[in-house]
Amino acid sequence: MARVLLIEDDPAVQEGVTLALKRRGHEVEVAVSGETGLLVLERYRPDLVLLDLMLPRMSGLEVCRRIRESKQLPLIILSARGDDIDMIVGLEAGADDYIIKPASGEIIEARMRAVLRRVVPAQDTPAAAHTATGAEHHAELTVDRTTLVVAKNGAELALAPSELKLLLFLTATPGQVYSRHQLLEQVWEHSFYGDVRLVDACVMRLRAKIEEEPRKPVYVQTVRGFGYRFGPVG
Repeated sequence: MARVLLIEDDPAVQEGVTLALKRRGHEVEVAVSGETGLLVLERYRPDLVLLDLMLPRMSGLEVCRRIRESKQLPLIILSARGDDIDMIVGLEAGADDYIIKPASGEIIEARMRAVLRRVVPAQDTPAAAHTATGAEHHAELTVDRTTLVVAKNGAELALAPSELKLLLFLTATPGQVYSRHQLLEQVWEHSFYGDVRLVDACVMRLRAKIEEEPRKPVYVQTVRGFGYRFGPVG
């Protein structure tokens, strides 16, 4: 069971999502505006946030940015706006996933569970199998799979769940190239209904945190025509 904060101003969506999630054993708190959502967030301390983009006064994008300034809890945008630009901007603001409304309770819960699993990486991924304990050193970057702490030059980095799991997965096999679809399936667990823009947006956010020059990445490298790999390998 997860504690979910739903920030949504449409009463019909509030009722439908709340009912669907409660039937599946989740606890749901609803906020009808971005301002209220930020206040409830501190009191309710949810495991996950479902966030609409089209909110009165403070937009969902602004709410997402404000949450990401201080918290790295799982956050999924739930929006009727399905245009490419809306999805890209939402993901770049820090969302872990993006669901286009209307969506069934089954789809919402499946995506929720996938995001929540990124908080503690699954034990059958290469990332978890790479090393049982201790920290790995990749140039200036340190990755500790036991404590799930990532540091750069000794300073701990705040990574969102998707960013952390992507980094753990890539660092498990330095130098190996993964396609966007492979990463989408392994990190986001989207086999059939995913969008590779999730991968590109997450890579961009991750680079902004771990690279000295995000436009000239050393760690998360693009292999044109194929996908991404982690380097340096030494």
